[in-house]
Amino acid sequence: MARYFNIPTITNSNGNKIYPRIKYPNIPLSPTDAYVVCGTTDRYDKLAKDYYGDSSLWWVISLANNSLPQNTLFPPVGSYIRIPASYIETVNEFQRINNTSDNINPEQPNIINTNTNSNY
Repeated sequence: MARYFNIPTITNSNGNKIYPRIKYPNIPLSPTDAYVVCGTTDRYDKLAKDYYGDSSLWWVISLANNSLPQNTLFPPVGSYIRIPASYIETVNEFQRINNTSDNINPEQPNIINTNTNSNY
């Protein structure tokens, strides 16, 4: 899932596309969140694939652990990280606050309903 695919752009007077600042939602704690201690081979994208079935959702796990370095896919070895259970709500909130047209169907979380009327 390309999270930036449907974010609206602005075209300036020179014809250049400008992307607005991307906003990220808060991810509330939940008693159903999972917690893991990271090893040497753990990466956010691999954890997202294991827990969500979609490696492109790595940013949900990274965002939920914003006290850790955000410039790498590798969480620090030995770090205790949270895997949010509410990733569907997080993705839908990301899309809502950034005015995108994708929505995740809670019944089929790995299938994204995309607006097929776009002019790309």
